[in-house]
Amino acid sequence: MSDSLSRYYDAYDEHERLKLPAVGQLEYTRTIGLLTRRLPKAPGVVLDVGGGTGHYAECLSRQGYEVHLLDAVAKHVEAAAKRPGIASAQLGDARRLPWPDNFADIVLLMGPLYHLERAVDRFIALREAERVLKPGGWVAVAAISRFASLLDGLTRTRLDDPVFQAILTDDLEHGVHTNPTDNPEYFTTAYFHLPEELEVEITGAGFQHVELFAVEGPVWTASDFDQRWADPEKRLFLLETLERVEREPSLMGATAHLMAFAHKA
Repeated sequence: MSDSLSRYYDAYDEHERLKLPAVGQLEYTRTIGLLTRRLPKAPGVVLDVGGGTGHYAECLSRQGYEVHLLDAVAKHVEAAAKRPGIASAQLGDARRLPWPDNFADIVLLMGPLYHLERAVDRFIALREAERVLKPGGWVAVAAISRFASLLDGLTRTRLDDPVFQAILTDDLEHGVHTNPTDNPEYFTTAYFHLPEELEVEITGAGFQHVELFAVEGPVWTASDFDQRWADPEKRLFLLETLERVEREPSLMGATAHLMAFAHKA
């Protein structure tokens, strides 16, 4: 694990990220919805690689999957191990998975592809996922959109901050996101994908039939998003609208996170 990643998660509470802010709840709700709709139904063995504190692992275990979690951050593994239903939680690296060949039905890569800024490391992580999957097994990959900082800056009125301007320029030009400050709101060193680039990387690692989805889409940039999310009727309309445009190519990059599904030959 890089020093910048370690410092970021020492300062940032990943355990609360998907629970408290409305945009975090949107990410969680949409991600679980996509996993439930696109992946084969339980039973089956799921490897949650980069699984954080186990939000998704616990939910999938309740659906009847046997879920094993791996993460690069020790405090995340400790938190995940306390969650009910998770078969195992261990410290590890997405580029060196501890499981044998043809072991799992599903592999989740919910963080490694943006925390690995070098293309060669992302390729290794994808190849490792392919190795541990059974023939016909599925991979679900999360990525951060190349335009996430732009959308975030517009939403949170950060565009006049010179530090943020420099971060945004690098994001848009190169995809490599860096944070020269100690402000965890500006994230940590990461790679932000173009949608078509993510598809190329997944197919290049040997996977077939890649399907791309926008997770949050553009709805979270609305000035009154928090209020709309708090209203059950308006929240339902937002989610239904997102489902209608989640695979629209012209809007695919207008999201904070992308999700891709593919399967092993």
